[in-house]
Amino acid sequence: MAFGAFATSTAVAEPAARRKSPIALLLLLPGLLYLGLFFLVPLFSLVITSLQQPDPVVFGQFENAFRWENYVTVLQQYWPQTVRAFGYAALATLFALLIGFPLAYFIGITLRRWPLLQALALVLVIAPFFISFLLRTIAWKQLFSDEGPIVGFLQALAILPGDAAITGSAFAVVFGLTYNFIPFMTLPIYTSLERLDLRYVEAGGDLYASPRSTFFRVTLPLAAPGIMSGTLLTFIPAAGDYVNASREFLGSTDTAMIGNVIEANFLVLQNFPAAAALSLVLMAAILILVSAYVKRSGTEDLL
Repeated sequence: MAFGAFATSTAVAEPAARRKSPIALLLLLPGLLYLGLFFLVPLFSLVITSLQQPDPVVFGQFENAFRWENYVTVLQQYWPQTVRAFGYAALATLFALLIGFPLAYFIGITLRRWPLLQALALVLVIAPFFISFLLRTIAWKQLFSDEGPIVGFLQALAILPGDAAITGSAFAVVFGLTYNFIPFMTLPIYTSLERLDLRYVEAGGDLYASPRSTFFRVTLPLAAPGIMSGTLLTFIPAAGDYVNASREFLGSTDTAMIGNVIEANFLVLQNFPAAAALSLVLMAAILILVSAYVKRSGTEDLL
C-alpha cells in the first residue's frame, strides 16, 4: 500500500511539474530575449565584421571575405598596447586591493559597533559614483597638470625635476585606474567582512594564535570570496579602459592601451574590421586570464 501511495503521489507530482514548466519558461523569456538581442546579436555582428576586408575600390566600404588576416594583423601590430593594458590593469588591481582591503576591514570590522559611522563610511566609499567617471578623471588631470598644485609641491621639494610632468606618464594612468575602480574592490570585500562572525577571531586568540596568524588563518580565508569578486570587478573593466590612458585625460601616445586602439579604429580611422578583431581578441584574452585565475584560486563557482 505504501509503495502504491508513493507511486500515485509521484505520478501526480510529475504532471504538476510539467504544468509549471511552461510558466517557468514564460518568466525566463524576457531575460532570454534581452540577452539574445543585446548580447548575442551584437557579438555575432562583431564576429562577422572582424572577418571582413576593405573594398579595393570604395574607401570606407568592406566586403565579406571571411578571412583571418585581421586577427593576424592586429596581433602583430598592437601587441605592445595589449601587454600594456594588462600590465596597467594588474597594477591597478593590486594597488586597489592594498588600499581597499584595509578600508573594507575598517568599515566592516572596526566600525561594526557604531552602525551610524559605518553607514557614513559606506556612503563616502560610494560617493565617487555620484559624479561622472569622466569628470573625476578630468579633475585629476587638472591636479596633475604642470601648473597644478601637486607638480608645484613636488618640484618645490626637489622630488620632481623642473622639466618633468606627471600627466602622460604610466604613473598617472595607473593612478587614475586605481582611483576610479577602488569602490569596485572595496565593496565586495566589505560584504564578506561584514558577515564575518567575530567569534572565529576570538577563538583564534583563545587558542593562543598571534594576531598575524589569526588574520592569515581566519580572517583572510573567510574574506577570500570578496577579494576574488573585487579583483575580477577591478581587473576586467580596467583592462578595457580607454579613458584614463587617453591623451585627452591622463595618458599620452606612449601609454596607449588596447581600449584606445579600439576607439581610434572605430571612431577615427573607421577601420571597423580591425576594431572588431581587436575587441574579440581582448574579450578572449580576458576570458582566458580570468578562467585561469578562478581555477587557480579554487572558486570555479564564480564562472
